[in-house]
Amino acid sequence: MIILMSILLGFCIWTILNLTFLPNLKSHFTLHEYPLISVLVPMRNEARNVQNCIAMLKNIRYENIEIIIYEDQSTDSTYSLLLQEIGDDTRFQVIRGEPLKEGWIGKVHACYQLRQHAHGRFLAFIDADVTLHQHTLTYAIARAKQYNASLVTGFPKFHYTNWLDKMLIPMMHFIVYFHLPIALANFTKIPATTAANGAFMFFETTSYDQVGGHEAVKSSLVEDIHIAQILKRNGHRVLLTNVTDCVHCHMYETSKETWEGFSKNIFVGIGRSIPMALGLTLFYSLLYIVPFIFGVYGVTTWQPLFILPFIITVIHRMICDIASKTPIVYSLGISGSVVALLCILWRSVVLSKTGASYTWKGRSYK
Repeated sequence: MIILMSILLGFCIWTILNLTFLPNLKSHFTLHEYPLISVLVPMRNEARNVQNCIAMLKNIRYENIEIIIYEDQSTDSTYSLLLQEIGDDTRFQVIRGEPLKEGWIGKVHACYQLRQHAHGRFLAFIDADVTLHQHTLTYAIARAKQYNASLVTGFPKFHYTNWLDKMLIPMMHFIVYFHLPIALANFTKIPATTAANGAFMFFETTSYDQVGGHEAVKSSLVEDIHIAQILKRNGHRVLLTNVTDCVHCHMYETSKETWEGFSKNIFVGIGRSIPMALGLTLFYSLLYIVPFIFGVYGVTTWQPLFILPFIITVIHRMICDIASKTPIVYSLGISGSVVALLCILWRSVVLSKTGASYTWKGRSYK
């Protein structure tokens, strides 16, 4: 029991130290020029997000921008709503989608097409369900210049609408803050120490083009990580920041969407490695599920020592939740979150190994 508690306390200390290397996107770095930024938004079946997205984009306080939206053959009212909400704002351009090319993932193809129409010295790829603070682009370009970074990215503050959201999505921050050595991610060019989030990707255009852009990752289901790794392999710097003050995201509407979204990405995200899946299952079961079982035993038998490991796991999760602006009450569900995550991991494994398709926004991928 003492050994288990010592390990868990060590994890807490490590995570606190690790977070000291994660700069906030907000910056007081002074800009002396305001180069053109292309804000690029892929949209497919995003009718529910159009109004908020366009209102947010109109409210951005960076004057030298162009906003290009790729309407990717939606089967809902996305296109008509775009025209209605944009009105006569000349900063906007809407591109009608082309048929998806063979061998391409839908979002990656959309981002590639967006780049063909962009003219900015910087490219800000954002998802339709993202909300940017008025000065986010100013902060991003300041950080890019301050750190000489070819890509500035980060995991948004997430908003939740269903129970599975609340269990799974906060684990994205937890896994990155816990497992990724952020100092190596931000201050070396080692591809293996890389994290990125496709909801907010801010590129320096020349570097993006040099490595082949989204065309270089056209068949990837986790294109954000893969393009960041390619940048590093080519000698460019990738900067992971804490963007939760100025980038918010509402990823999923229903538990089914959450289930499908995580199933699509999670096994691919660990390189489709069965040994890695087994290792993660053993690691998280022993260190984040077993303490809950001990805790139940300790409560029912009035033995407080058995409760302590679970309390430490909650504290560990709480450290990450505070950093990510996640309600800390969700920290109490760390063991349930791990169970849900492992269930989806193994569903993703089965889908991959049996050749079954992942379905997302009406398209199927393997």
